[in-house]
Amino acid sequence: MVKLLIDGFFKPKYDISMPEKKYLQLSDIGSYTVAFNLSNYVWDIVIKWDFFAKDILGKQFARSVDSISANIAEGFGRYTKREKIQFYRYSFGSVKESQDWIEKAKYRNLLTQEQYEHILFVLNALPRELNSLIKYTNEKLTM
Repeated sequence: MVKLLIDGFFKPKYDISMPEKKYLQLSDIGSYTVAFNLSNYVWDIVIKWDFFAKDILGKQFARSVDSISANIAEGFGRYTKREKIQFYRYSFGSVKESQDWIEKAKYRNLLTQEQYEHILFVLNALPRELNSLIKYTNEKLTM
C-alpha cells in the first residue's frame, strides 16, 4: 500500500473504505417519537396530581402510555419480523388501555379540557402510525 507522510501521520493514498450506509434508527420511527413525547407530556401532568389520584389512576395511566413507546423500542430491537410485529401489536394494546385511563381521568376532573383533547388526539392517531409500522416491517424485512 502506498502511504504519504502528512503532519507526522501515515495515511493511505487511496481511500478504499466502503461508503457509509444509513441504517434505520429508533428515532427515525414516527410512531416511536410521537409515543415517547406523549409519555413525557402525560408524566408532566400526572406528577402534579395529589397522592390519591396519582396512586390510584396516575401510575397506571403513566405506565400504559410509557409502554407504548417502550414496546415499539423493544420490537425494534428484536431480530425477527414476527417478534418485531408482536411487540408493535403490544403497543397497540397499550394505546387502547391509555384511552381507557384518559376517559377516567377526564371523568374525575384530573385533566383540563386542553390536556384531554391533546392526549386523545395523539392516542387516536397512534393506531394508524402503528399499522403503518407493521406494514412497513412486513414489506421490508425478509425474516
